[in-house]
Amino acid sequence: MQMLGVIGGPEIIVILLIVLVLFGGKKIPELMKGLGKGVKEYKKAMNGVEEEMNGVAEEMPEQEPQADA
Repeated sequence: MQMLGVIGGPEIIVILLIVLVLFGGKKIPELMKGLGKGVKEYKKAMNGVEEEMNGVAEEMPEQEPQADA
């Protein structure tokens, strides 16, 4: 039984050829530039969220465990 959903080398080549036919050679650099900007913004946002979470964790007072008597 074949695994569905696994993308290999031949599938990627077919997808790239379809993109090339649909958008043409001149539009691909613009698309990649936009994709790069999107990835950069995503990473920037993720770093901001991580820094905010670390700041909140540092501000919280440490609670000592209470012993049940």
